[in-house]
Amino acid sequence: MKNRSHVVGVIAVMVVMMVFGYGFNTKLAAQDKAANQEQVKHGEYLVNLGGCNDCHSPKVMTKMGPVPDETRLLSGHPANEKLPKVDMSVMGPDKWGGLFSNDLTAWAGPWGVSFAANLTPDKNTGLGLWTPEIFIKTMRTGKHMGAGRPILPPMPWESIGKVSDADLRDIFSYLQSLKPIQNEVPAPIPPANSKTGMN
Repeated sequence: MKNRSHVVGVIAVMVVMMVFGYGFNTKLAAQDKAANQEQVKHGEYLVNLGGCNDCHSPKVMTKMGPVPDETRLLSGHPANEKLPKVDMSVMGPDKWGGLFSNDLTAWAGPWGVSFAANLTPDKNTGLGLWTPEIFIKTMRTGKHMGAGRPILPPMPWESIGKVSDADLRDIFSYLQSLKPIQNEVPAPIPPANSKTGMN
């Protein structure tokens, strides 16, 4: 009888712990979700303030000119878009500093031709496999994934890299909250090859 009441007491304590533990865990999960939503909201604010859609979103033409295509926000230069040939002879110290595509997602200059990256969380063509640490290192160093090729103009990584880690994490949280869009942006074209354009 004594053993049975001991077992019942242990079970009762376990049930109470599970109920209160569950409530505690649920409260923590709700707090984490609210904190993440605040990060995403602040990240969206920073992305809009920074004008990221100006370059990283394909455009649609309206009466007021080109505006970001809401169905392809921050998905980078469209993989299937063909660029005209680039006449590098019009660029130089006493000439034009660069050219840009109609939707502002591709640019040609002394560095060659560069393309706006896909910032959506697509795992194969965007930032889906990136971590906040890789994103921060990229913005601080101006190197793709923090260690690869240089990030080319007109990407203002030098300015963005001066914001706080917390702000960069919020920007990354917002980018990760977007709908993943599969769009494999072309690799940059070096200056020697940029005269031929891209077909």
